[in-house]
This record gives sequence, structure tokens and C-alpha cells, in this order.
Amino acid sequence: MLQSRVARPRRLALIGLTGALALSLSACAESERDSGGGGGEGGTMVFGAAGAPSNFDPFYASDGETFRVTRQMFENLVGLKPGTAELEPELAKSWESNEDGTTWTFELQEGVTFHDGTPFDGEAVCANFERMYTQTGAGASPALAYYWVENFGGFADTDAPSLYESCEATGETTVELTLSRFTADFPTMLSQDSFAMQSPGAMDEHKANDVKSQGDSFVFSDYAREHPTGTGPFTFGGYDEANGTITLNRNDDYWGEKAKLNELIFRIIPNETARKQALEAGDIDGYDFPSPSDWAALEEAGYTVEIRDPFNILYLGITQKNNPALKELKVRQALAHALDRETLVSSVMPADSEVAKQFYPPTVDGYADDVQEYPHDPDKARDLLAEAGYEDLTVELWYPTQVTRPYLPNPEAVFGALREDLEAAGITVEPVSKPWAGGYIDDIEATRAQLFLLGWTGDYNSPNNFIGTFFGTPENQFYTAGSPWGDDLAGALDDADTIVDDAEREAAYQDINRDLMSEYLPAIPLSHSPPAVVVSPEVEGLVPSPLTKEEFSTVTISE
Repeated sequence: MLQSRVARPRRLALIGLTGALALSLSACAESERDSGGGGGEGGTMVFGAAGAPSNFDPFYASDGETFRVTRQMFENLVGLKPGTAELEPELAKSWESNEDGTTWTFELQEGVTFHDGTPFDGEAVCANFERMYTQTGAGASPALAYYWVENFGGFADTDAPSLYESCEATGETTVELTLSRFTADFPTMLSQDSFAMQSPGAMDEHKANDVKSQGDSFVFSDYAREHPTGTGPFTFGGYDEANGTITLNRNDDYWGEKAKLNELIFRIIPNETARKQALEAGDIDGYDFPSPSDWAALEEAGYTVEIRDPFNILYLGITQKNNPALKELKVRQALAHALDRETLVSSVMPADSEVAKQFYPPTVDGYADDVQEYPHDPDKARDLLAEAGYEDLTVELWYPTQVTRPYLPNPEAVFGALREDLEAAGITVEPVSKPWAGGYIDDIEATRAQLFLLGWTGDYNSPNNFIGTFFGTPENQFYTAGSPWGDDLAGALDDADTIVDDAEREAAYQDINRDLMSEYLPAIPLSHSPPAVVVSPEVEGLVPSPLTKEEFSTVTISE
């Protein structure tokens, strides 16, 4: 995050963008499980992954499938308490700041080493931050240094302001991080996977920064492909791209409580139905995001369906660029009144889903209980369209294919319900569908859509992580630059993030949420839904995370 009121790049409102690798899946994981047990207390677990990792260097990643793997090998200075979004110590056992919140002192855990034997100490921490801050070329592109740009801003050799100022190892187990300004998100932002601590020795040896752009993709270093080296409970065993399997081994030298599994295998199965069939065949021991329509049948068959607490938002995006009508507040309000969100939640979304009244869940700071609401009222929608001069409104409604997201388990069904509602209010809907990783996200980013379905799963408990991500710059997927208030909204978000007093900051975000729903309405919040993860009856000890950030070191599995 950059200085107040400075235009800054903001992350796309998506999570879990699949990697670019296309894999041929021909191997059966059953033989892997049988041959890989090796005497570990918890045996070998095979987990069905929805997509290929982009690489294994978490700094150069932004997708959930990569982080699902790297999270098992790497650790951060601060972590999240299992099953919650609460901050807890990880590689730093304590921390404190000076009065203005710009200098932070971290006391590190003692006796920790990276997988290659490199000591984890103050010098290693500063080597990591300096490596992140001094990225150049392809490594400094927002496509790769996604989370750094979002959270810290610029790099050493750019003019863009940066939140990061310096790092000093003031002792073997003491580090002092200096920021250019206060932000309410620090140090919680350090819990994000991209800011994991990596071995300086391994990164130097295997040229971690040697990443190059190649057309629309990137070529990664030997480190990112074959030698990821952290401090975590699992070590990298290898990636069999031909068979679509990633193998991790238990780290017997782990500084904390050692993993109960001897081996952890991720088998890449892009199709959700194929993942279910693999589970039923005994080829895998679990997978993420089972279809809500399958939950009951899976439980009846003896599988464990762990339903996470919802920490997400699904919204109907509105781009104010390609359809003049969508720049009019009354038109956007008409769209909101046209949608029957209660029926959508009860008939299409998973059980225990909730209608969203604003752009993040009630558990996030700054939630306002008194925002303007838009009850389902097709007649009101027609009246508003007439007042705005758009009685015969035609809109494109975009939805993704070939994807299952925590907030959007069935894109086609959600699209169908919304289309029916809009047409009942006299609005002509032109459908546009594209594969999630085959043009949909790129087009949303490029503001080519009119109305579109998208959402967000929070990285941590912060209003800035939700509405700051969405609207923190007018040049966003909603193109709020098309309205005179776009700059005002971005400025208000920047200002709120710099407020040191907790109560004042809470009130500022509540005001922003009220304005978002009454004065601006740049999109229409739809629902919060609880995604699930399913495992076989033999699996025990998996703690579901509301942020979909499960760790597998606590898992045991009976062979």
C-alpha cells in the first residue's frame, strides 16, 4: 500500500487463479500411496488439487493452488491461528512497534534452520525483505510480484512510493522493520503466503531471481521449479509434470511439532466431477470445493465434509466503461432492486449462505449495520430505469466457465438466476461466457465486461483487504474512474488505512460502507457462502480454514 491519495495498483478481485501449465493426467495415485508410506506416523495422503501450481516460489505466486502446496513447506514471521483469521506467532514469537507504528521489532524463534541447513536468523529475514524490495525486470511486474505491489507498493529502483523502508538485524534473533507510514494492516499482512521466509542460501545457489517473461507467461528459475526451501514441516520431494503429481516429504528436522504424515501428494485433477470420482475410487483421500449439491450424498457415503465459515463475497460487478447507462446511479440501483438475492441464496448457493448487505462479511472490522438496502422489487426497478431514461435497457451479463470458486460454486446456475430476475424487470440480457483461465479474468481486468460475476475470499481480517482491493484506485475492474466520485472513494480508503486510533478507523470504514451502498453502488453484493473440503473417513486432524488456508501437518490417515 502506498502513501495516502497516491494512485496505486490494486489486486484483481479473484482468488485461486489456476496456473498456466496444461498437464496430461495419466497416473493413478493409488500406487503412490501404497509405495510411499515409508513408516510415517500418519502414512501418505493424496489430495486432489483443482489446478497446477504456477511455480514453487511463493513470492512469485498469487494463486490458491500454488499456495496450497507452498504453505506446507514455508512459514511466515506471523501466522493465523488454525481455523480462524486471528493472528498468532510463527517464525516471530513476538513483535512490537514504536508509538507511530512505523518501526516494528520482531523477536524470532530460536534454533530454526531452513531445509538446506541455512540458519533462520535476523540476517535471513532481512535478506528476504531486501530480495523482495530489490526486484527488477520481470520479477518486479505486478503479474509476478502481485502481493508485494498490492501491500508494499514500489521497488528500490522505481519512483513509486513503497511502504517498505528498511530492515536491520539488530541481533541474531531480533529484527527491526521500518515502514514509510502507518498502516492498520501491518503486521497482519505478513501472514500472506507470498511473504514466507525462504532460504537465502538456496535462493543464491539456484538463482531464485532469474525469472524472465516469455510472451504472456514467465520462465522461472531452477529454485522456483526444483529447489523451494523453507522452514516448514514438509520438504519438497518433486513435481512429476507428466503425471500431474507433487510430492512433499515430512521434515524430520522441523523446529516445531513434526508433521504426522510421512508423505503428502497433490494430484492435479482440474475437473470437479473427476475429483469426486477419484475420491470414491480410493485414488485420492480428499479434495477442495466439492459441489454443494454433492455434500449430502458424500456425507451419507461416509466421507467427512468440512464446511468452512464464510469469509468471502460474491458480487455482480458493474463496469462503467462500455455501456453509458451503467454510469447512472439510478440504473445501478434498478439492477439491485431487480435481483432476488434471497431466492438466489436459498435455491442456488450452499446451505448456510447469507445474503450480502455490503462488500465484506459482518465479521470484518468496519462493517456497518445501517447501510442502504435494496429489497427485491421489479416494479421499483422499472420506475428507476424510466426516471434515468433507460426503459429499454440492454446489458451484457458475463459469467465464467470451467471453474469452481468458494464464493461461486456453480457459475452457470447463478447466471441463470440473475438473468431471470433482470429480464423480469424488463431488462434485456445478452449472455457472455468465457473460460475462467481462458480469457474471462483477463477481460474483466481490462474492463471489457458490462455486468459480470466475480468475488473474493479474504486474505486476512481487514476492510482494506476487501474494499481497498476493489476500489482503492479508480482504474479498477469496475472503472470507477468513469464517475466523479471514483477519486474521492479511493482517497477515503487511503485515509482510513492511515488512521492510528482503532475507534476512529472503525468509524471511517463504516462511513465508507454506507456511502458505497447509497451514494456510489459500484457493484451489487450478492452473498457470502461457506465453501467445503471433503476427505475420506480415514483422514483425521484436518482443521478447515475460513480463508481456505489449510495446513496438512496435523493430519493422520489410516492405511
